Amino acid sequence: MNKEQLLKELNFKAVRSSGAGGQHVNKVSSKVELTFAIENSEGLTDEEKQLLLKSLNSRLSKDNLLTLSSQESRSQHRNKELVIERFFNLLEEALVVPKVRKATKPKKAAVAKRLDTKKQQAEKKENRKKFRF
Repeated sequence: MNKEQLLKELNFKAVRSSGAGGQHVNKVSSKVELTFAIENSEGLTDEEKQLLLKSLNSRLSKDNLLTLSSQESRSQHRNKELVIERFFNLLEEALVVPKVRKATKPKKAAVAKRLDTKKQQAEKKENRKKFRF
């Protein structure tokens, strides 16, 4: 993953933030929306692209565009920094390959212990019954 190349490929759009803020919020476009086309990226290898498309499937639009936005700060520049930081964190998490689980069998001692406690429990319940002649 080439971060400098990815930064060049990001598209930003400033939009008016929602929520409370008085008259100022109606005049200033401080919310920042980031869009990124995974398939057209030159900063990612083909394997990374496939992994991202698979793991971020629920976050992608129909055109396979990843869209993130930030309106936490009143400053457009700060929101841009926050959304870039969140973008790289998201990519790093999505590119982690999960470890393959190896199927194992329980040890003989564990099976014997389980059967032994099962037998003890059955005896305990059997002894609670009333004795019949």
